[in-house]
Amino acid sequence: MQSIPVDMARLGSVMCVVPPEPRVNPDTGEVRKDREGNPVWVVGVSVRQLEKRRADVIDIAVSGQPQGISEGARVVVVDLVATAWEIDGRKGTSFRAAAVRPESPAAGGVGAPGRGKAAASGGDA
Repeated sequence: MQSIPVDMARLGSVMCVVPPEPRVNPDTGEVRKDREGNPVWVVGVSVRQLEKRRADVIDIAVSGQPQGISEGARVVVVDLVATAWEIDGRKGTSFRAAAVRPESPAAGGVGAPGRGKAAASGGDA
């Protein structure tokens, strides 16, 4: 599977719409772990391309529990990659980031220092 990084500068606001929760294996009920054995958490965020009214919600997986993020908070997504997958005839795109953290008040918006890479859904990566 190919991982595709996406430029955050192409997006408008990024906001948490589903607070962080552990990613659980539906068959066993256990919290999933990354390659290093850290628990995987998922955060639902809305992303919007600049100059467009449409927003998409994507789930972003991160290693370890994100801190200081609540529903409605603007967030910074660091080094996000999109990975296309296909399993048993189903297809989709998964998203994984190095970190999701609260946007600092000084950051101010798109292109501000401290903003990492992020991804858009719908093939606009």
